[in-house]
Amino acid sequence: MKIIALEKQITTQNKGHILTNTGVWSPDSNWIVYDTRSDPSGKVFDGSTIEMVNIHTGEVKVLYHSTNGANCGVATFHPHDNKVAFILSPEHPTPDWQYSASHRQGVIVDVSRPDIAINLDARDLTSPFTPGALRGGSHVHVWDANGEWVSFTYEDHILSQFKEETSEHEINLRNVGVSAPVGGVHAKKGHPRNHGGEFFSVVVSRTTANPKPGSDEIKKAFEESWVGTNGYLRPDGTRQRRALAFQGFVVTAKGETISEVFIVDLPDDITLSGDVPLSGTETRRPYPPKGTIQRRLTYTANNKYPGIEGPRHWLRSSPDGSLIAFLMKDEDGIVQLWTISPNGGEPLQITHNSWSISSAFTWSPDGRYIAHVMDNSVAMTEVTTGKTLRLTPRSDDINAPRPETCVFSPDGKKIAYIRRMPSDGKVYNQIFVVTLKKI
Repeated sequence: MKIIALEKQITTQNKGHILTNTGVWSPDSNWIVYDTRSDPSGKVFDGSTIEMVNIHTGEVKVLYHSTNGANCGVATFHPHDNKVAFILSPEHPTPDWQYSASHRQGVIVDVSRPDIAINLDARDLTSPFTPGALRGGSHVHVWDANGEWVSFTYEDHILSQFKEETSEHEINLRNVGVSAPVGGVHAKKGHPRNHGGEFFSVVVSRTTANPKPGSDEIKKAFEESWVGTNGYLRPDGTRQRRALAFQGFVVTAKGETISEVFIVDLPDDITLSGDVPLSGTETRRPYPPKGTIQRRLTYTANNKYPGIEGPRHWLRSSPDGSLIAFLMKDEDGIVQLWTISPNGGEPLQITHNSWSISSAFTWSPDGRYIAHVMDNSVAMTEVTTGKTLRLTPRSDDINAPRPETCVFSPDGKKIAYIRRMPSDGKVYNQIFVVTLKKI
């Protein structure tokens, strides 16, 4: 059997088109959701609309217009329903409350009801803080495979006033969290930026500002992924229903900060607090729910090139939950695909290519392939053999596939990505799709 790839440019408008690193396809694989931030990578949060485009006809539908000085971006589709989640920056921004990592929220829009956004996460900035509400900003909202819970990264407004951690107070650190539809959260009116939310939201990772060198303590949790479409199997044969894999910054025995692979097993009930309140205090970070277990999976400090390396990427789990994929350099300094079991063990090198993997990546729905960019081409690697197939010809640097995204469609037949294309004397991000056909 041979696979041929047919490339097609989907968008042509002279404006920004930014794809999230996962979840950009509609459940039927016919539409792609994007935002309209203006710069190539999306670092400038200036998008004013969330839109979707039909890959067959080119029809564009605007799902949301931001208003009152707000901006929007980083959109992802629900896996089964026609609705999208995305980041919304503050409406009516003020000098002391503008867009930042701790001043943003998640919202949801139903495709059939454009411009009607409901709050995903609640916010409460007044002590005592409301359980299930956040005290800061959420970012990159991704549903689990069942379309029930949503993961995100989080930063805390309350503790952002402190610059150094002491015995008296902690500081803001990036963490990962989840939102679950276990009942709406109503925040009190003690602050003008307080608001309710449809989901109950909690932080699930545990960080510390000053990790002990050589320990498993982390000072940042980020770039997370749901593990499996139905969790993963433990060594004893029982199933962990929900877990997140993520990158964590550790400090090595030599004092160097590197990123390693971590996993957090989630309890079925995230509303139960442990020894510290879920919503934290005025001087302490929010704390994971009772029964949350955080573990380190990789130990690479002694490698020639230690730590997770390569372009910015989110960890990605195989659909069956047995493997977590990440990028790391080999002994020659080339960024390759690697995997590790959620139960731990030694990492397995998947690719042995002469060129570095140069983008974020996603698994095919059947778990056979991983789509990524390499040597200015869209490619996919067969996980069992490590063989990489180049799907598009090598491009010039100026219009090579962008590193931020390379996303398989739910039907496994298409891959979405971005190229920079010239038009009217300028260059714009445009969405492309490569369709795979077996002959």
